[in-house]
Amino acid sequence: MAASLGQVLALVLVAALWGGTQPLLKRASSRLQQVRERTWARQLLQEMKTLFLNTEYLMPFFLNQCGSLLYYLTLASTDLTLAVPISNSLAIVFTLIVGKFLGEDIGGK
Repeated sequence: MAASLGQVLALVLVAALWGGTQPLLKRASSRLQQVRERTWARQLLQEMKTLFLNTEYLMPFFLNQCGSLLYYLTLASTDLTLAVPISNSLAIVFTLIVGKFLGEDIGGK
């Protein structure tokens, strides 16, 4: 079954939302390393508080979840053998592009 242009564009948008937000989420969640509590329950609550009161984290998280919702809706009409490779491989490409743009070391020489 061939995919329509709309389905392919939706999968590219999913990849952009997933891949484009990963470096931003990584950068915004770096404060978690500084959270230290005595019990695991307090640690969990403090980590959740740290993340969900941080707008620098919430915006990319919201966009990432929008990508997941769009992916779920697109899967209803798209062949899995097409949807998974397109969205996942392009998400990696978008992650590399945005990471490089943000100054991350992406490896290689």
